[in-house]
Amino acid sequence: MKKPVKNALALFFDLAAASLSTGFCAKGAVYDFEDDAEGTTENFPAPNSSPPSTPKNNNDSLEKIAKDVCACSACKLGAGRKNAVPGEGVPHPLVLVVGEGPGADEDASGRPFVGPAGQKLDEMLASIGLSRSKNCFIANIVKCRPPGNRDPESDETRLCMRFLERQIDLLQPLLILSAGRTSTANLLQTGEGITRLRGIWKSFRGIPLLPTFHPSYLLRDPNQKKFAWEDMKSLCRRLAELNPQYEAETGALRAARKI
Repeated sequence: MKKPVKNALALFFDLAAASLSTGFCAKGAVYDFEDDAEGTTENFPAPNSSPPSTPKNNNDSLEKIAKDVCACSACKLGAGRKNAVPGEGVPHPLVLVVGEGPGADEDASGRPFVGPAGQKLDEMLASIGLSRSKNCFIANIVKCRPPGNRDPESDETRLCMRFLERQIDLLQPLLILSAGRTSTANLLQTGEGITRLRGIWKSFRGIPLLPTFHPSYLLRDPNQKKFAWEDMKSLCRRLAELNPQYEAETGALRAARKI
């Protein structure tokens, strides 16, 4: 703070105090403040300790995000892709499914979860009355295929997460289903394995999030399907609590399957 500002504030408080105590404004004292050292700031307490959130762009849209994804070259994944894979589904979904990243089939088509793992995901969703064409949106942590289907690297996920966050701001899903270790680790910023996390409700940006096994893992190890089914039942029950229309549409299904 500069010296003139300090002097003006001191004079103001002196005059205010005199007025309150005597009923008139006496002449204030003269102070000899010094300017604060360059680069210092006042340590006023912040209203909360959370970092400020990124302002929402009211002019954003799913179409604009898709165009931005397809034009992106921020990381090295963009140079090796055939197609970027922004995501697909309905604009106001009950559930947002988040996977790791595109594979070979997705890179070829520009659509998420269309290979064998995608078919398994569609079966999992259909088992509780969900689908990408009716009430879900499907996206990934990274929008371009990592070479050889390797795990995305930290700089790639960091640069690409902004697209997913924009999508979430627009979609406002009731629930998020995090499919697999990589998506769960990046959404929750955790090093815990998916075996420990699956089936336990968490939260991302204020939205309830349920981690589960990736469909490709279930194809490799069918013995894990029973655990994924428990997760889908938990997802179904939570949706029924939150959405009366879903509860009504799937009531018979839930009764028949004892969900």
